[in-house]
Amino acid sequence: MAPHAEDPIPDSGVDLIQHDASKQYGDWRDEFHKTGVAIVKGVITPEKAAYYRQKQVEWLQSFGLGFDPKDESTWTQAHLPVAFKGGMYFGYGSNHEKYVWEARMEPKVIETFEKLWETEELVVSFDGQNITLPRQKDLTWSPWPHCDQSPHRKGMQCVQGLLNYQPNGPNDGGLIVMKGSSKLFDQFFSETREQDDHEDKPPEEENFKDLFIFKEEDVKWFEGRGCEMIKVNLEPGDLVLWDSRTMHYACFPQGDLIRHVQYVCMTPRKFAKQEDMDLKAELFKTWQGTTHWPHCNIRKAGVPMRDGKEDPHNRTEPIEKPEITHRLLQLAGVEAY
Repeated sequence: MAPHAEDPIPDSGVDLIQHDASKQYGDWRDEFHKTGVAIVKGVITPEKAAYYRQKQVEWLQSFGLGFDPKDESTWTQAHLPVAFKGGMYFGYGSNHEKYVWEARMEPKVIETFEKLWETEELVVSFDGQNITLPRQKDLTWSPWPHCDQSPHRKGMQCVQGLLNYQPNGPNDGGLIVMKGSSKLFDQFFSETREQDDHEDKPPEEENFKDLFIFKEEDVKWFEGRGCEMIKVNLEPGDLVLWDSRTMHYACFPQGDLIRHVQYVCMTPRKFAKQEDMDLKAELFKTWQGTTHWPHCNIRKAGVPMRDGKEDPHNRTEPIEKPEITHRLLQLAGVEAY
């Protein structure tokens, strides 16, 4: 399905959401278009957030490694599936667990992306979840300010999101953003920039083209132009959205609460090439995850590695498969609108 003639073309350097700065919506969209970041309050109830928290705990326990949310002695890598950055889970078929799809398909989650993009014809990323334990003793962690859009992609091309399940204050694990940095993205990358040689930088052969990790001097560059690094505090049931050009990272919890989050991102189906949707459909049928991008940069996620080998506890499908509906298959890119 090609974009309509009047639509901007992906990767053309033109913002995929055409916004007149004088236009006011009177809701969260005004803040999004101003700073590149917005909080949408209460898209699910606190009770629903508690349900998803419990499902995430049960998922961790399903590996039979002895994890107990009430016993901190079990808060170690030996008692958990393999995570990235201490709590980001992208493997084990988890991207397609029934409760993960339920979260993506919450009516107000979909409605939020429909309002943002002004279309009901959306596709969703097969994204991961974040369950980060405070005080995990066998974990080395460092900030990694980054953006999930390649310097070669100009303009606003994608909007990421996360659905928050746990009370999230200043000392809790959460999202750190460089507010306003998306507006300076093209200016910053008008010069040749080298990524930080960070411990979490993926191997070159994996070709994470829509990832750029910033150096400390880059952080200062944005701050010197009026941007501010802030912690986004959220209530259970809040959804936060950010322009993929925004510098951001997940901060480690300093308080007592486990962080519980589902990443979710939707973009219009019309921006996708058919070959990308064909690959996406194949990944769906084999219960595999994708990047944060729903309509392009569709790439198979790697298998979880433990001690240099594929985790013996790896799974190739979810424990509880989602209820397959026509709407789900449209969002997955498997069926047409």
